[in-house]
Amino acid sequence: MIVITTRNFLPEVGGMQILMTDIASHLSTYFKVKVYAEDKKNAKEFDSKQNYEIERIKGFKFIRKFRKANQIQDLFNKNKEITALISDHWKSLEKLSKNICQSVPTLCLIHGKEINHPNGSPLNVRMKNSLSKAKYVIANSGYTKNLAIDKGIDEKKIIIINPGTDPASENLDENGALEIYNNSSPKIVTVCRLEKRKGLEQTLLALKNFESKYENFRFIIVGDGEEKQSLEQQVNNLNLNKNVIFLSEATNNLKNSLIKTADFYIMPSIQVGKSVEGFGISFLEAAKYGTPSIAGLAGGASDIVKHNETGLLCDGEKYDEIYQSLIKIMDNDNYKSMGNKAKQYSENFLWKTQIKKYLDLIK
Repeated sequence: MIVITTRNFLPEVGGMQILMTDIASHLSTYFKVKVYAEDKKNAKEFDSKQNYEIERIKGFKFIRKFRKANQIQDLFNKNKEITALISDHWKSLEKLSKNICQSVPTLCLIHGKEINHPNGSPLNVRMKNSLSKAKYVIANSGYTKNLAIDKGIDEKKIIIINPGTDPASENLDENGALEIYNNSSPKIVTVCRLEKRKGLEQTLLALKNFESKYENFRFIIVGDGEEKQSLEQQVNNLNLNKNVIFLSEATNNLKNSLIKTADFYIMPSIQVGKSVEGFGISFLEAAKYGTPSIAGLAGGASDIVKHNETGLLCDGEKYDEIYQSLIKIMDNDNYKSMGNKAKQYSENFLWKTQIKKYLDLIK
């Protein structure tokens, strides 16, 4: 049996939630899997459709971490056939005993912002103490590995395993996507939580300049978050209302269709305080549909977006650099050749390959 302890799991929406659910699903092909996850709305319906066991932890946030640790301790006491322990975050290991973590191979994932605390600060000390219990620390990108080393994590423990993806879905709503794009050109999309580090504020400024050459462009922003109202106001101030459409939510079929139908994906992420994009799963999701990306230099996007090959990298703090990337991806229909290369490159990240990297560590 493999035990997974996680703060992030479907049906809660988010990249980390998708990643941890995918790991559980693909490991269940090889092992019996038991997941300890937070209780969420609609969790019961979701859990009933999975082919592995999910234990939902209820109660106030402060109480849940102790309750989860106690339940995992009980499981280890009763079950001597546990093969490995996998954690989504150093905080998910923090309340587990060192004895439990060292009794089996323990893998803890790191992603970027959750380890980006000043050296010697209380959070940095807690993080290092927690990760010291793990046999392997799984970094989602080269950037995250280097950040972890800088923050004092033992380099010998760190293994890079990029997030995986499943083959492109054939269950699509292409008619719905085409209706939303409405004969526009070019078709641009982003799917993300609307927060400052996604670089959308500067993107909209760049698109205002872009409009002078491509007045019929349409930019679909799929997602919600604290920056939504500010971005909507900016669109209004820039008089881009006919070009930019906000969708707070979309079905998976429609979301994937919007990505597939787009000429390119854009999310030039920046670092805001300690918050930074460790990898950028959304770039991988775009690539598998043959859609190239314009991504930011900050963080780990370069592991999936290869500059001038599968997309473009630029400084998301500078709208003029974003504008130059917009012009370049359109020149000579570069987005078409980049999209073909992105699709080919994404095959290196299919879960059938990535999950074997976890299996090698577990065995």
